[in-house]
Amino acid sequence: MSGAVRLPAEWEPQAGVMLTWPHEQTDWAERLGQVEPVFAHIATAITRDEPLLCVCRDEPHRKRIERLLEAAGANPDRLRFGLSPSNDSWARDHGPLTTLDDDDRPLLHDFRFDGWGGKFPAALDDAVTRRLYRQGCFGDTPLRTHPLVLEGGAIETDGLGTLLATRSSILDPARNPTWDETRITALLGDTLGLERFLWLDHGEITGDDTDAHIDVLARFVDAHTIVHATAPPGDPDHPALTAMARQLATFDGRSGRPYQLVPLPFPGVHLDEDGRRLPASYANFLITNRSLLLPTYGLEADGEAVRALQRCFPGRKVIPVDCRPIIRQNGSLHCLTMQFPQAVPLCGNGNQEIAAS
Repeated sequence: MSGAVRLPAEWEPQAGVMLTWPHEQTDWAERLGQVEPVFAHIATAITRDEPLLCVCRDEPHRKRIERLLEAAGANPDRLRFGLSPSNDSWARDHGPLTTLDDDDRPLLHDFRFDGWGGKFPAALDDAVTRRLYRQGCFGDTPLRTHPLVLEGGAIETDGLGTLLATRSSILDPARNPTWDETRITALLGDTLGLERFLWLDHGEITGDDTDAHIDVLARFVDAHTIVHATAPPGDPDHPALTAMARQLATFDGRSGRPYQLVPLPFPGVHLDEDGRRLPASYANFLITNRSLLLPTYGLEADGEAVRALQRCFPGRKVIPVDCRPIIRQNGSLHCLTMQFPQAVPLCGNGNQEIAAS
């Protein structure tokens, strides 16, 4: 390992998951009635396994969401609330990353978020982690800020110092114009304990505006196995995803042997009312302590994806979540959430007043 810290894998024991709730001042405004039931489904499933830190805009918003979640069947004893204004709801990209040292002591890392290279307003989202920290939502866990623009959806790790990522979403001059690859990899090594860099030069799905985040393309399911997105011949995404699969096949694990690759089924073509293709992906799943929350899209392929991932995670229950309302805003289930390792004490009682910072 590099230094005394490591970025844990998502399947390791968790303290809980963060979810930033949509509201009338976000791009979700016209579709709140469609998306809030999906958020409630995700939140309820999480609280069956572990605490949920729900980020709400303000105190009236918190009270409304608390009532909604309890009506949906969420476990009230596992609900935690923090308050922060937000531009959007992609907690994977504006939430903190967490490392552990040799004694399993956690450290939160707040990298900058600029709306994926300035594509969308993000100043409020960029401040969410610091607001939650000042409210005590992470207990006594220390927070370190970094000048690098880096989204959680852009990185995938085995918990053993390996980074799987696309060059396009991290080594991006629009995000970090004064940073070269050497400087970025040095920072990621020093701060996140990453020492093996598996850079993908291929892989993209239509409709994704993150410059090819890895969490819609390829995911570790253990230290030896990677699942990955596919598209059939004739589909516009087929060439890039096929080239990605070929490159994944050239990567070796820490053992020196090639990774086992598990292709995920094609999630179909989904269009909005203007005919724009939406970025559906079965790779955008969330792992919790006892479950795997899988985005589904109303197709027979949903069942294939459930079975494929159930084989990868025999000790967890795969829970399908219909994410067709979510992909209309260009992301899916994993993009909405951020998990914390077990050592982080998530605070913020739903029954107490928490003042916004």
